Amino acid sequence: MEQLQVRCWEITKSGTTVGSVGKASIAHDQPVLCSAWKDDGTTVFSGGCDKQVKMWPLLSGGQPVTVAMHDAPVKEVAWIPEMNLLVSGSWDKTLRYWDLRQSNPVHTQQLPERCYALTVKYPLMVVGTADRNLVVFNLQNPQSEFRRIISPLKYQTRCVAAFPDQQGFLVGSIEGRVGVHHLDEQQQSKNFTFKCHREGNDIYSVNSLNFHPVHHTFATAGSDGAFNFWDKDSKQRLKAMSRCNQPIPCSSFNNDGSIYAYAVCYDWSKGAENHNPTTAKTCIYMHLPQEAEVKSKPRPGASGRK
Repeated sequence: MEQLQVRCWEITKSGTTVGSVGKASIAHDQPVLCSAWKDDGTTVFSGGCDKQVKMWPLLSGGQPVTVAMHDAPVKEVAWIPEMNLLVSGSWDKTLRYWDLRQSNPVHTQQLPERCYALTVKYPLMVVGTADRNLVVFNLQNPQSEFRRIISPLKYQTRCVAAFPDQQGFLVGSIEGRVGVHHLDEQQQSKNFTFKCHREGNDIYSVNSLNFHPVHHTFATAGSDGAFNFWDKDSKQRLKAMSRCNQPIPCSSFNNDGSIYAYAVCYDWSKGAENHNPTTAKTCIYMHLPQEAEVKSKPRPGASGRK
């Protein structure tokens, strides 16, 4: 059965002991595809196949209200605090910017194809669409594309993540590969791609890319049920974690990087006929990264680096 709810959990952490308490939930009429927090932690936004984005005020205990509408399912949503706007990306091939005090979008941006992935690190926003388009926006001038790039990866884009310094982005594909792309023309020589989430001849999708908020290394999570920590600057894998028995469809660091949360469930990549509800448990796990797992290391042979 599709998941039609958004649930909010309170996470407690004492030393190496982590606990969770379910606090509240809201329902959508159709499957939920995306969610985002407001920067002050008071509000959750969620969107999906009912073609709308709901705003859920947590502190007041108020009812969720629809704040955004599209003509097709909403795949991505993000709050942009610097603009005081919500942005939503849809399979109707548009981005829409919303002032929560108004019922109509303040701007609708046409995309070359359906929105599959979106990342914001103001003023940089990158949207990955079907047909391997990567559309880069400078949010100081959001009504025009800054640049359009064909993905350096040969297969469908699954996820994107803006560099913490806004100078580029990561892109992950269904073909177990990540691309590291710098926007500055003089940094193009630093662009590269690498293989990951593979085992022998089996190739798995890269489903999630997350930068560590302190050390600026990053995590990948994939349909092989594994997550790994990487340093793009020294081109090293910092830590490979043991695999789960099911795919990891999504993941996230908390605000200080002390917790890495990841979901484990069937991802439907092998169709409904391979879904076994008795073994396909849906769980959220939390990993407490050790400093050595997420802190940059000098590149072998390099000198004078911190």
